[in-house]
Amino acid sequence: MKQFKFTKYEKARVIGARALQLSMNAPLLIKLEKSEFEKIKYSPIEVAKLEFEKEVLPITVKRPLPKRKE
Repeated sequence: MKQFKFTKYEKARVIGARALQLSMNAPLLIKLEKSEFEKIKYSPIEVAKLEFEKEVLPITVKRPLPKRKE
């Protein structure tokens, strides 16, 4: 699978959307120990960042291409 780099705006949007899901009791997609939760102070944003870094989020980003002029 070809990897592409996310822009800072795409990354912020994906992490924010996932953090909102987590704050509404969505299931975690990674295993975390209690000590790890305490280290990040149970922050849904930090959990979303970890999930993003491990590439386990089922969220896709669609980039529209500009229309061609003929």
